[in-house]
Amino acid sequence: MRYLPLTDANRAEMLSAVGVKDINALFADVPESALLKTLVDLPAHMGEMEVEQAFGAMAAKNLSPSTSPCFIGGGAYRHHIPATVDYMIQRGEFLTAYTPYQPEVSQGMLQVLFEFQTQVAMLTGMEVANASMYDGATGTAEAVMMAGRITRRNRAVLAGGLHPHYAEVTQTHAKFLDFDVVQATPNARGDNLDDLISQIDDTTSCVVVQTPDVFGNLHDLNKIAAAAHEKGALLVAVNTEVMSLGLIEAPGNQGADIVVCEGQSLGNPLGFGGPYVGLFATHSKYVRQMPGRVCGETEDVEGRRGWVLTLSTREQHIRREKATSNICTNSGLCALAFSIHASLLGEEGLKRVARTNHATACALADRLGTIDGVEVLNETFFNEFTVKLSKSGADVVEALAAKGILGGIPLSRLFPGSADFENLMIIAATETNSGDDIDALCAAMAEVA
Repeated sequence: MRYLPLTDANRAEMLSAVGVKDINALFADVPESALLKTLVDLPAHMGEMEVEQAFGAMAAKNLSPSTSPCFIGGGAYRHHIPATVDYMIQRGEFLTAYTPYQPEVSQGMLQVLFEFQTQVAMLTGMEVANASMYDGATGTAEAVMMAGRITRRNRAVLAGGLHPHYAEVTQTHAKFLDFDVVQATPNARGDNLDDLISQIDDTTSCVVVQTPDVFGNLHDLNKIAAAAHEKGALLVAVNTEVMSLGLIEAPGNQGADIVVCEGQSLGNPLGFGGPYVGLFATHSKYVRQMPGRVCGETEDVEGRRGWVLTLSTREQHIRREKATSNICTNSGLCALAFSIHASLLGEEGLKRVARTNHATACALADRLGTIDGVEVLNETFFNEFTVKLSKSGADVVEALAAKGILGGIPLSRLFPGSADFENLMIIAATETNSGDDIDALCAAMAEVA
């Protein structure tokens, strides 16, 4: 049955109200050259089964991380997700509307978000966390804006090692809020923190440092945190691989004032780029300047434990001029998957998986370093590092793909137009990479590099 909600009389009435003769008049402002003269060149309609077969044939042309050796990272990582996660997120206790405007009805979801906040606070070494952001990039932009509200300053300094997508999102937010954002020159061998410190002045609201950075380098944040605080600025620490927090020191323990992470690595598949889940944590004294939602524990009139939406500083709940953000909700399903996966691992399990990631990456880096035309640039890394090649990184990635291997990301893709990154690529290894995967990559790299 076709769904035709309007009759000809309905359409005529609306056209008359708008003041046009027919439907075509609504498109009068579209240039004639942009209008199609014939039907779009698409296949004729097919049945459901035929459509599935057609799309399946197209999908089969792709290299899939689940069936091919995959060493792609750059902010999204392939990790093993226990089958329990998929089962648990479908339980009735967690099924709710997209945005629960009467959130206390959704007790199961509120409880898991409360536990999610606790997990994020523990991982990041901070006192309070929100119920999630859309992703790490928007979370970083929100952190910069939050720092501006706290310090009443409108200048942010970004480290060169901040993921360029995160930097671009931050610049976009800043552009419309009269915020000045400057970024240090990216260096594949790691940020020079002394140079970064020299850019902090009395007008700086925050310094944004990523560790591990986009090139894989780890940074000790204590020195730059002290330098920022001396000038009255805040330190925003960014992490795109939350699995690393099972092994490296929590940013909050290194002096960070706001911590932003991409939480995709726990519970969430690669999924063609999303949806993902941003983690956002800070000191309790800044909680009212934090964007997003905070779920809390309470008691009902009969003394039973319950869960409520404690804080939601968004424009739909309070006066627009008092809102901290236009983030109107949280990544509830992704946060749920994150929390279930983190609960299954526990503290020791997370440490164990993190150690496996690091050990796998070390083994791969050692092997690659012995191949002619390949130089590992990092002195420190978690599960991702940068290699310098004797030819274009993009060409090497394509050559590896032709051999059925997803070998990494050419840095020319992240930094287009820069000759400094033409021959560089970043390679990530996780617990999902077997010894056979490493053998295959190294053998192929020896041929193409």
